[in-house]
Amino acid sequence: METTEKNGYTKIKSSGVEYFTVGPRVWGMKIVFVNVYIIAAGEEGANNWILVDAALKGSGRKIIRMAEDLFGPGAKPSAIVLTHGHFDHVGALEELLAVWDVPVYAHYLELPYLKGISSYPPPDPMVGGGMMSVMSWMFPNSPKDLGRKVRRLGTDDKVPGLPDWRFIHTPGHAPGQISLFRDLDKTLIAADTFVTTKQESAFSVITQKKVLSGPPKYFTIDWGLRRNR
Repeated sequence: METTEKNGYTKIKSSGVEYFTVGPRVWGMKIVFVNVYIIAAGEEGANNWILVDAALKGSGRKIIRMAEDLFGPGAKPSAIVLTHGHFDHVGALEELLAVWDVPVYAHYLELPYLKGISSYPPPDPMVGGGMMSVMSWMFPNSPKDLGRKVRRLGTDDKVPGLPDWRFIHTPGHAPGQISLFRDLDKTLIAADTFVTTKQESAFSVITQKKVLSGPPKYFTIDWGLRRNR
């Protein structure tokens, strides 16, 4: 295992994958231009954990290697929680569910896109002014059909399996997008509510130039709703 400190985070290279610490019992991994997170409940040594989001298609083995590096061979989450259903947050679900027989949770407004009922509105290549926006017409917007695997989050703000966390409905980018928050130490997983790279720019995505930015404009469907939050 190799660890390095950078910008207040610990980067870890182990078992052929690279990931980073976010806070106590929270880890993240960047896969191309999107992050996934593992959050463990309880004290050090407890193996009850969830996966947040499922990144891009083809990244399932990498996510599993990260989990097994943290919790040992055969480790699996108690659940997968989706911040929303866009293609870069659900891409590896089939790969993961073929190995992990676990439920998938999402906000009820995302369920049509996860039960094969509705497609998202098509991306808009005319907004944002960058190459990623221009190419966005190629990005998939068709729904997943997870059938009985997907369940709605409750009407309260509880996160299944994580008693110290709550979810916050943060729509605009997607109807049922959520963020996850731990009041104890103010740890926030914002998903695409806001991001730290200008996602419309291919240069920024490739170089991961840090800049606080709004959600990817080409896939944000309701700016009025977002501004009113």
